[in-house]
Amino acid sequence: MTTNDGLPMPQRIGAVLTIALGITMAVLDGSIANVALPTIATELNTTAGASIWIVNGYQLVITMTLLSLSSLGDIVGYRRIYKIGLVLFSAMSLLCALSDSLLTLTLARVMQGFGAAALMSVNTALIRLIYPKSKLGRGMGINALVVAISAAAGPTVAAGILSFASWQWLFAINVPVGIVALLLALKYLPANDSIGGRKFDAVSGVLNALTFGLFFIALTSFSHQQNLLYVGFELLATLIVGFIFVLRQLSNPFPLLPIDLLRIPIFSLSICTSICSFCAQMLAMVSIPFYFQRTLGLSETETGLLLTPWPLATMVLAPIAGRLIEKVHAGILGAIGLAVFACGLFSLAMLPTSPDYLDVALRMALCGAGFGLFQSPNNHTIISAAPRNRSGGASGMLGTARLVGQTSGTALVALLFNLFADNGTHISLITAGSFALVAAVVSGLRWKAH
Repeated sequence: MTTNDGLPMPQRIGAVLTIALGITMAVLDGSIANVALPTIATELNTTAGASIWIVNGYQLVITMTLLSLSSLGDIVGYRRIYKIGLVLFSAMSLLCALSDSLLTLTLARVMQGFGAAALMSVNTALIRLIYPKSKLGRGMGINALVVAISAAAGPTVAAGILSFASWQWLFAINVPVGIVALLLALKYLPANDSIGGRKFDAVSGVLNALTFGLFFIALTSFSHQQNLLYVGFELLATLIVGFIFVLRQLSNPFPLLPIDLLRIPIFSLSICTSICSFCAQMLAMVSIPFYFQRTLGLSETETGLLLTPWPLATMVLAPIAGRLIEKVHAGILGAIGLAVFACGLFSLAMLPTSPDYLDVALRMALCGAGFGLFQSPNNHTIISAAPRNRSGGASGMLGTARLVGQTSGTALVALLFNLFADNGTHISLITAGSFALVAAVVSGLRWKAH
């Protein structure tokens, strides 16, 4: 059980560990299969274009269901949703490893996406129950650290596994980790009071899925320069369905899309900051490997090693930022971190023609340090700005903001590479730095927001 002021030690350690294991798997699997897609396409006798759905299907389902599952967490309890997510994710990981066709693998990845969405939807809500209020920043620091490193380390981890094992092990490795996380969850995760008399709004759930699904499809079509009339139709459909969705939320006392929380200035500013920062992160992390391999002629292993300083710097700064939030305003910390992040991105865009490894590593570390300094205070602000019984909705919005930012960033890379074939990475990094600067300004505005 939990009190209103966190879990006692050592139960807190066990609870944090199960959160860390689950979120690591869910976030890592969003990008871990990218490196192996050519091999998977060859072995399953399918085209490169069709194999993309192994990645897109997973991300699309998470984006479409995250808010619905966070709402369910408020209703039936965060611990229950998290445990269901662990079971489903682990079982579908095993099915992915055993798949012998594109259809079975894609369907397994879609179902795995439901499990990942369950894990992501309530993880920060559980952190709020695990840590006492006075130390919530530390919990958010650890959580931000896990998410940031998992998001950045996917290609590196995949390259390591593929160096001695087949692609099936990219998924099979989740099974023992998932079992350990489930055993820890059963023993250590705290319960929370459900909201009595509240029922899940299924119609809003469908409208939410359609809104984000259509947005994802329209963005993908635009980034691949499909017919503008076709893209315009997809955007129009997104706006119409989204408008109906928002109207329904305005009349709902417990909205799926927490519009009531968005009316809190510091909450909405933090969500905007999160979207911009993750968009900048993905613009860099997706485009840089192309520069390393195509322009500098580096191998996959060298590319993975040069990307590593980013998550390592985040690993150092995120916990420090989590402690600083107890003394320094989150808006100021976030603005400083994002300014450092922007400096790192612009410095990468200005790399000399033949840079040495140390020069590249230092600039990558600068990006990771800035991102780590920003992310913990931002997450802390989003969760603590919401009433305690709306932690699930706040957690879902935090995850949705991250996914919208990452999806937009990835789509922008594809668009910029199509428009600027010769210097796509350079333009992507300049764009990323610009997004980081905008986010820094927005973060600074939170200093006077209440």
